[in-house]
Amino acid sequence: MPPNPDYLAIIDYRAGNQTSVHRALKRLGVNSVVTSDLLTLDKAAGIVFPGVGAAGHAMAVLKDTGIDNIIRVLVGQGRPFLGICLGCQIMLAHSEENDQDTLGVFPGDNLRFDRRLADECGRPIRVPHMGWNTVETKSRSSLFEGVEPGSQFYFVHSYYPVPPPELVIGTTFHGKEFASAFGREGTWALQFHPEKSGPPGLRLLRNFYEFSIRSASPY
Repeated sequence: MPPNPDYLAIIDYRAGNQTSVHRALKRLGVNSVVTSDLLTLDKAAGIVFPGVGAAGHAMAVLKDTGIDNIIRVLVGQGRPFLGICLGCQIMLAHSEENDQDTLGVFPGDNLRFDRRLADECGRPIRVPHMGWNTVETKSRSSLFEGVEPGSQFYFVHSYYPVPPPELVIGTTFHGKEFASAFGREGTWALQFHPEKSGPPGLRLLRNFYEFSIRSASPY
């Protein structure tokens, strides 16, 4: 079904922070709806999968509702998609969390931070990685257009994604350098929470919305 350029769909998987993403988009004047309805997802100009929770629970809900399949279909058709935190991790093939096979939109794994790693001062890192940290962009992406290099974003996670190197858009250091943003044009994954990251995060959300509207427009 042709997408509707009037709204973004935020996936409701019975957990997570859908409301905070919805509020952030509303602050930007962007029309969005939190939904698990397959037809509503199918008609959306773009889809956001925000995530807080466990990989096993999230995948169980996605399979139970059929959302797992529609994500794969719509992404395969080029529908703009943004995965955030857990929504970022489940785009890869497997997660150490719950030893769970995930969506497999991209190849790769999610690994748990090793507490034996050290921070910049030589101290053992904290797990989960929580708080503000820098994202260093490694490749150009329209998602990061207008975002200052070295901007800081808000993180809360114990597992980190390991996608193929050619998909890495930005990296962050927490005991080791890891991919904090990856994907290809129109299909993006962010390990941090843009909706909680102030002006740089809101710019990312606006960029995603504008990309989605351009993609949905017949002109």
